[in-house]
Amino acid sequence: MLDFFRNHQRLMMLMLILVILPGLGFVGIQGFRGFFDESANVASVNGHKITRGEYDNAWRQQMDRARQMLGAQFDPKMFDTPERRKEMLDGLIQQRVLADETQRLHLTVSDDALRRALMADPVIGSLKNPDGSIDLNKYKELLAMQGITPDQYQEQVRYSMAMQQLPAAITQTSFTPKTLAQHLTELAEQQREVQGLAFRSKEYESKVQPTDAQIQAYYDAHRDDFATPATATIQYLVMSPATIAASANPSDADLKKYYDDNIAHYRTAGEVRASHILISAPKDASAADKDKAKQKAQEILAQIKAHPDQFAQLAQQDSQDPGSASKGGDLGYFSPGMIAGGKAFDDAVFKMKKDEISDLIQSDFGYHIVKVTDVKPSVTKPFDEVKDSIAKDLKAQLATKAFSDDSEGFTSTVYEQSKSLQPAADKYKLQIQTATVTPQPSSALPPDSPLNNPKFLAAVFANDSAKDRNNTQAIDVGNNTLIAAHVTDYKPAAVPALAAVKDAVRQKVVAQQAADLARKEGEAKLADLQKSKSTQGFSSALKVSRSDAQGVPPAALSAIYKVDAQKLPAYVGVDLGADGYAIYRVNAVVQPAPTDAQRLASAQQQIASVNAQAEAESYLDAVRTRSKVKMYGSLDNPQSGE
Repeated sequence: MLDFFRNHQRLMMLMLILVILPGLGFVGIQGFRGFFDESANVASVNGHKITRGEYDNAWRQQMDRARQMLGAQFDPKMFDTPERRKEMLDGLIQQRVLADETQRLHLTVSDDALRRALMADPVIGSLKNPDGSIDLNKYKELLAMQGITPDQYQEQVRYSMAMQQLPAAITQTSFTPKTLAQHLTELAEQQREVQGLAFRSKEYESKVQPTDAQIQAYYDAHRDDFATPATATIQYLVMSPATIAASANPSDADLKKYYDDNIAHYRTAGEVRASHILISAPKDASAADKDKAKQKAQEILAQIKAHPDQFAQLAQQDSQDPGSASKGGDLGYFSPGMIAGGKAFDDAVFKMKKDEISDLIQSDFGYHIVKVTDVKPSVTKPFDEVKDSIAKDLKAQLATKAFSDDSEGFTSTVYEQSKSLQPAADKYKLQIQTATVTPQPSSALPPDSPLNNPKFLAAVFANDSAKDRNNTQAIDVGNNTLIAAHVTDYKPAAVPALAAVKDAVRQKVVAQQAADLARKEGEAKLADLQKSKSTQGFSSALKVSRSDAQGVPPAALSAIYKVDAQKLPAYVGVDLGADGYAIYRVNAVVQPAPTDAQRLASAQQQIASVNAQAEAESYLDAVRTRSKVKMYGSLDNPQSGE
């Protein structure tokens, strides 16, 4: 079918125009598509669609985080379950519900709070100039790499902060009574004295001799457990600013022009070191007070003119700036705008020479007498010194622009020249790479590898790619990265014959039958003990608690604490699955020591935190209940949503 589309593109385009255009006048392109096709969406909240693309991206990020945390221990099958997929969708729905509620209540964040949040961001903080201001050029470049403007980013942060106000208002006001905290603490620290008797599966394996019929039956029932996964050997192209940058080589003329256009970026502002004497006269002071302050300042200035060497002494004696008076008026080194004296102060001071003493300088704070003690002139880094840095920055900018300009063309070329990636590689100067992949991401690859992207792997193993050997689409894997592949060899999943895996199948049967024997013997023993109340064969007693299980399995600990404390001693049996069976004799309940004030306060805080989280979730559940939530289709086979 896709071959027909590729070979008759002009005809297919005409047919699409005839079919689609009449509908566009009524509902628009997106409305037309959504009216007939909900496969691009996974849910909607109050009419706001959650697209499959959003869902796939969130799922990929969650899997990447798990892969990064677990490394070689990561197993996609542990995470890729219907339950986890539903949890992911529920989370996205809750975010959308919270966003709608934030808008309904008209919640927002002040400019000052937004500024503080941005300045607290360590990435933005790394862009600070020596004077504490943010390098706006680098800030814009950083955001441009993500495809957004400063205004867009700031609104995203503002919106995110506004959305947190509702749950924060609940969690920050939660309270737990001391009596409840004390009761729960005593329950958590309560111990139970137990003895154990184990029936380990391993000890029963020597008693098991499975027949060929049993091995055959197990193999038939669990064939997929022994299957080898499908594999595809592929050629692939990655288009991103990083891959384009390799072929982006700005000329020396380009570098010099960039340097000239951004010369301020390479100039270090001049600095002076100065001391001052301030006679306070705030701008809201009365005229009489200002005249009095000015007269006093003129008297001090006259003394300094007569005895310049007494400046520090007079500053300690008369200056009304508590921050510098004790240091003889010394302000240290500063550049324009760093001292709160304002423009009048800067205009006067930065014209002065070393050891020069000013006349009176009036600012919003009063009257200043300034002595310049050192001058560091403005320094501009020469072009040759920053040339390499400029080349790196300019290559990144050119690559980002090229990616933006060429991504659509790359997508079209890969699709139209479907039998090879070479035309796209030649046109966009990209390197064809090779790899062998399976339908599931590989833990051996970095978490952010495009080869681990679920949408990409699904495209590789689609029939059009794996069997018909057409290029995949150019898949957007996020972070301004497109990847396309061409399958050169494909091996479908296969179940080996029983003869090839008979030893492995036999081990599975032996383990299963051994566990069954252990359970049966354990259950029979439990029935006898409940009659005899014997302690024979049990381990020595140990004390377990909910916070210190002493190696007792969780399932067993749960059973131990379900025993009625008024009917001891008591026996409980626990099926441990592949590990066998265990019986525990619960001898006594050991109450904890009285809780001291410090531990009680800590427990009260922890319980309040848990309670606050539960209250916040209950609130969001209530908001969700009154929202119009609609689900679409299945989450088992994520699609591109394109």
